[in-house]
Amino acid sequence: MTEVVLTPGEVPLAAWRDVYRGAALSLDPRALPAVARSERTVAAIVAKGQPVYGINTGFGKLASVRIEAADLETLQRNIVLSHAAGVGAPMPVAVARLMMALKLASLAQGASGVKAATITMLEQLLAKGLTPVVPCQGSVGASGDLAPLAHMSAAMIGVGAFFVGDKVVPAAEALAAAGLAPLQLGPKEGLALLNGTQFSTAYALAGLFETENLFAAALITGALSTDAARGSDAPFDPRIHRLRRHRGQIEAAEALRRLMVGSAIRASHLVGDERIQDPYCLRCQPQVMGAVLDLLVQAAATLETEANGVTDNPLIFSDTEEALSGGNFHAEPVAFAADIIAMAICEIGSLAERRIAMLVDPALSGLPAFLTPRPGLNSGFMIPQVTAAALTSENKQRAHPASVDSIPTSANQEDHVSMAAHAARRLLEMAENGCAIVGIELLAAAQGCDFHRPLASSPPLEAVRTLLRHDVPHLEDDRHFHPDMAKARALVAEGSLVRAVVHTMGDGLLPALDRKGTV
Repeated sequence: MTEVVLTPGEVPLAAWRDVYRGAALSLDPRALPAVARSERTVAAIVAKGQPVYGINTGFGKLASVRIEAADLETLQRNIVLSHAAGVGAPMPVAVARLMMALKLASLAQGASGVKAATITMLEQLLAKGLTPVVPCQGSVGASGDLAPLAHMSAAMIGVGAFFVGDKVVPAAEALAAAGLAPLQLGPKEGLALLNGTQFSTAYALAGLFETENLFAAALITGALSTDAARGSDAPFDPRIHRLRRHRGQIEAAEALRRLMVGSAIRASHLVGDERIQDPYCLRCQPQVMGAVLDLLVQAAATLETEANGVTDNPLIFSDTEEALSGGNFHAEPVAFAADIIAMAICEIGSLAERRIAMLVDPALSGLPAFLTPRPGLNSGFMIPQVTAAALTSENKQRAHPASVDSIPTSANQEDHVSMAAHAARRLLEMAENGCAIVGIELLAAAQGCDFHRPLASSPPLEAVRTLLRHDVPHLEDDRHFHPDMAKARALVAEGSLVRAVVHTMGDGLLPALDRKGTV
């Protein structure tokens, strides 16, 4: 990956994906004049002496309390320290870096009133590999992600801790070792750092990016399962899907057709097959996975917009020297996007689990019971299917929409909140469950195809089987199953499955799906 240059307000989704995957980044220097104008505007507002929320007043329910000029720096430091009240495990470093990059791009739009030194500090922390230790619980997704962003900001002023490599280092010590001085906060800067949706948005984007890979892998294993069950590719005929008109459905069907082109297994039962129709888990893949794709594209569009927005409060308008208080910190768009990603993950896994269940059932698949040559003596894939069912049910429970919940905070000043942090934070674990389910399907579908030897599947699907068999041999008799499942899950989660197909096809797995940078 090349270095990502953040042009505030114009960062494409693909760039955020690269940042999440570890790309270096820098800020487009053309943003700095707007930052300087915004800083001067705050100074002018302070000089006028009139009360302006967040600059020379208290916060939230205490907004009516006027703060004297001599205490403005203390006011900003206090808000950071008092709001750093999160609990729970630390954010993963990749997600925390993405949060910092989102905050950098937001502040650099010149509507937040921060100094250039604050912008530079964020940029240097990212460049030097200093990632604040941020507890992941404590945000309700309105008035911004206050507690998590306060922990990020506290590290910047020398309080708290940083991840430096795989070590947790006290903030002041880590800054000194990196040649950085703790940030001195000016008027409004503490509030500008704390306010905003960057925590929720970072988690939602991370969930989206992991789900893109899961989605593509599930299309591959779905095609492989279709061959293993000697299913028909007729339901993927483009004429069917053009009549319904849903773009995702059309594209999913196209991908499934391309994945199966050239399969000798499919060719072997084109004539004389007494079965009339396949189960829905095979036949309705375009309809289900296409609907999933449409949801992911919708969520991607929302999150790309959010990532390029300014979401703190109040906002500084330099042309009129005004500070306007509004509610851009309310993360309802992020909550909705995260909720539909959760539903998408749930359905990817649910459909894959049904295909696994179909493959282990000889009445449905025509294959040996539980995909073992000697059922009874061997249990074969009996319990991996149970594990897939357990993970599917767990994801169903987690997929309940978070955005329909709200609870008042700050003495009822903040009386409706989005719960975007809850909605977004669950996505990575849900995607991990999905990868495990699809990994089990990969094992089961490859095992099913083994029973059709010497007939081979299509070139891309054979590339997948070759990749798997490099690490996991055919299951002849029962053995310790967990290592096989771990290896298959890794092939899904790390993108190896998709890369093997892309390499074989030459022109990409899903060229028609690359809209809004998705998949």
